Amino acid sequence: MAVLKFFKKKNKMAQIEAKEVDGAEVKALQAEVNALKAELEKTKKALAEALDAAQPKEKTIKDGHEYVDLGLPSGLKWATCNIGARAPEASGDYFAWGEFKTKKSFSESGSLTYGKKKYSIEIAGNSWLDAARANWGGSWRMPTKYECQELIDKCKWEWVAVNRVNGYKVTGPNGNKIFLPATGSRSGSLHYFAGSDGYYWSSTPDESNAIYAFNLYFNCDDSHYVDYISRYSGFCIRPVSE
Repeated sequence: MAVLKFFKKKNKMAQIEAKEVDGAEVKALQAEVNALKAELEKTKKALAEALDAAQPKEKTIKDGHEYVDLGLPSGLKWATCNIGARAPEASGDYFAWGEFKTKKSFSESGSLTYGKKKYSIEIAGNSWLDAARANWGGSWRMPTKYECQELIDKCKWEWVAVNRVNGYKVTGPNGNKIFLPATGSRSGSLHYFAGSDGYYWSSTPDESNAIYAFNLYFNCDDSHYVDYISRYSGFCIRPVSE
C-alpha cells in the first residue's frame, strides 16, 4: 500500500515527495522527524532564555551598591557583588574576621580578633569590625550565621560557571538570583581551593571559643552549609541589607 511521505528539513519550504515505503521506513522517518522537532524546541528555548537575559533589567541600588531581593522570609536583600569586586563573578577582597582592611598575608599573629574573647560579640553593623559597614557604609553589613542558613534553606543552589568562573547560582523563592563565586580562601600568603570551594564570612563569632567565627561554606560536590573556622583566615564577604 502506497504511503504519501511529507518531509520538512531545516528551514526550507516543505518538499512533498510521493514514494512507496514499507512500515519500517515509516517508523524510521517518524523517529527522525521527532528528533528534529525536539532539537527545534531545544533551540527555541535556548534563544528565548538568551533574549530574556539580554533584556535590560532595572537595577536596584542601595547606598551606591546593587542588590537583589530574593523573596526570603526575612526580607533581607543580598548584594550582587563581594566587597572589592566589580562583577558578580569576581572574588573581590579577602578579610580576616573582624577586620575591615584587606591584606596580603593572613596569620594568627597578624589577626586583630584571633583568640581574643573581647571580640566574641556579634559584629553586624559595627563600623570598626564589620567590613561591609566600614567599606560600603549606609545600611550594608555582614550577614549573620542565621541569615547565611536562611540563604541555604530557602534557596535553590545550582553549580554553574559565569564567564568561566565556577560558583553557585542561588535562586530565591521569588525566582530572583545571585551568583556566589568559588572564591577559595587565603592563609599566610597562599590562596587555596579557588574554583572549587567558596568561603564567606558571617558576622557571628563562636562565643564559646575565641579563635573561631562562623562562615558560609560551599564546594563543587553540592555541599553548602554554615561552618566555623579560625578568625585569622582570609575570606570574602557578600554584604546584606534590610
